[in-house]
Amino acid sequence: MYETVIGLEVHVQLNTRSKVFCADDASFGGEPNTHISIISLAQPGTLPRLNERVVESAVKVGLAMGCTIDQASYFDRKNYFYPDLPKGYQITQDNKPICVGGSVRIGERVINIHHIHIEEDAGKSIHDQDPQDSLIDLNRAGVPLLEIVSQPDLRSAAETTAFMDEIRRLVRWIDVSDGNMEEGSMRCDVNISVRKMGETTYGQRCEIKNVNSMRFARKAIEFETTRQIEILEQGGTVQQQTRGFDPATGTTYPQRDKENAHDYRYFPEPDLPPIIISDAQLQSIKESMPALPVDMFAYFTTTLQLPAYDADALTQEREVATWFSALTQDTSPIIAKGLSNLTINKLLPWCAEMKCALADCPVPVEHWKGLVQLIEDGKISASAANQKLVPAMLEQPTQTAADLAQALNLLQSADNDFLANIIHEVVARFPDKVVEYKKGKKGLIGMFMGEIMKAAKGKAEPKTTQAMLEKFLNQ
Repeated sequence: MYETVIGLEVHVQLNTRSKVFCADDASFGGEPNTHISIISLAQPGTLPRLNERVVESAVKVGLAMGCTIDQASYFDRKNYFYPDLPKGYQITQDNKPICVGGSVRIGERVINIHHIHIEEDAGKSIHDQDPQDSLIDLNRAGVPLLEIVSQPDLRSAAETTAFMDEIRRLVRWIDVSDGNMEEGSMRCDVNISVRKMGETTYGQRCEIKNVNSMRFARKAIEFETTRQIEILEQGGTVQQQTRGFDPATGTTYPQRDKENAHDYRYFPEPDLPPIIISDAQLQSIKESMPALPVDMFAYFTTTLQLPAYDADALTQEREVATWFSALTQDTSPIIAKGLSNLTINKLLPWCAEMKCALADCPVPVEHWKGLVQLIEDGKISASAANQKLVPAMLEQPTQTAADLAQALNLLQSADNDFLANIIHEVVARFPDKVVEYKKGKKGLIGMFMGEIMKAAKGKAEPKTTQAMLEKFLNQ
């Protein structure tokens, strides 16, 4: 039996308006080679100037992942040639990254972070638009990236996907990136090796470059794991190399022998001063951080006593968690659970269909509380609320739940005379079932309740009705 060992280098494109070392537009898209200047083209005599917001974003990500923030870090030059790298080197951080350590939790597993560093993106080489030549688009050159480097703690494609999902949730939550893999805002290099179960030394690793979707990452890991195991089983040796992934075939292919650090001839970047973060600056960034998903999850499961499933669904996006937290302020756990059901099952699907945020829902939050209170008080059934009252409230947002329930004739009755008449009528129709019930077949209470609810057209308040029915049958 073999064990797969995986480490990731996750590249997160930051959502700053300008690039990391110049004022060029950093937004996605645009006509090729229009978001450029003499600086991003590396013309002679030009010098970089650091975008302060990039540093703030890096610190926020580090804090969200529990890293140690290095308040004195610096940039390095990573030297290599590639057509879409205008300078012939990349400005990055090698020896003194801005964030060190930290971790990301996925379920019961903790995946440790080695470090996070700032760097600039390269441009884009396009190989499928001209039959003879590769085309170069430098719009992306100089866009700010954070590279999040994990320890080799992942053990499967499923864990890798969960890890990437959690990173995407965190960077969106703290609003430093949209995490859109389709637009290249988030991609990863996957380092994979295999070893016999129980071994402690790592096998020879291969790096799969620039995987830009969760599905492709899963396929690349599954293929590469099988490939390496087959080599070892046949008595061969896995060669350390950089490999690409072909989405069409689901296979990896060799690109070059894997470089080591000395191949890049790293040295300190002479044109940029060190990054110095003062205690006051660090404290200011800490104070600007929102409550994190783990904090909101704990609040929902402890203070509001919601099930873990509900809390997880409500903390996938910061806007949803913030809205729900405001919605449930000063409510009991029972009402909070009803509001959770309403939000997850009705309001979020409605927002997705309408392409709007929960905060843009026209119904006042107090009206939603009123709806759940009607259900808890037994004045309206949950099915009637979901099927009729919620759609009516969304169509007539100025009307309260109680007013609409009255107008739609949905209110249930707990009137003793009304219920007694229906109970007597239903019981009289099933004398044989009454005998069976009195002989001990207590499960028949459900049958009687169903018939009563039909006769009452859903207007019989269940708790009061069942209490009266049991008293009548036990006479």
